[in-house]
Amino acid sequence: MTDQHAPLDPVSAAIAASGVVAVLRAPSADGFAAVADVLVAAGVTALEITLTSAGALEAIGGLRRQLPETVVIGAGTVLTEDDAKASIDAGASFLVAPVSVLGPQPVPFYPGAFTPTEVYTAHRAGAPVIKLFPAGGLGPGYLKDLRGPLPDVRIMPTGGIGLDDISQWLTAGAVAVGLGGPLIGDAATGGSLTALAARARHAVDAVAFARS
Repeated sequence: MTDQHAPLDPVSAAIAASGVVAVLRAPSADGFAAVADVLVAAGVTALEITLTSAGALEAIGGLRRQLPETVVIGAGTVLTEDDAKASIDAGASFLVAPVSVLGPQPVPFYPGAFTPTEVYTAHRAGAPVIKLFPAGGLGPGYLKDLRGPLPDVRIMPTGGIGLDDISQWLTAGAVAVGLGGPLIGDAATGGSLTALAARARHAVDAVAFARS
């Protein structure tokens, strides 16, 4: 079991410090290198590359070589042990899944959970951070209520969270939030990188506001 007051592992601590995990999902990962450069320049230093994107494993390896060591790069939508091994071999420093399907891993694994029972089960199994998914329909009040009886559980809400929701989730007790479409937009498929930069700065500012 993890303890909210126990030190986080270095990767999870880096995610908590970022406050935002950018979830990169697109039909192809070809545009992820340019997107990652913009995100990191704006101060988003945790990236999740979803395995549903064609070329995701190659992108993880390329980003690991491209970006500073201070940026943590993980794999998302990891549903099998084979996926997990391939992601780690490619250079992923953390794994994320929408459900709790994997056993212990050599890197931090953040399983998905929705109900209090699922959250607590994942916590008892040793997950350092639990992905609350899909979180958008639940709202920050759900997390606040959940953490009343489960104050030691570290939660990362993901799915359906807008840029303007970030500070509310963090104030409610989230260790970080996962942001996909509302942050990335169409930047990974040829959309404006300038607009992406503005959204990323908005996200980083929201984290700073919530923690001020």
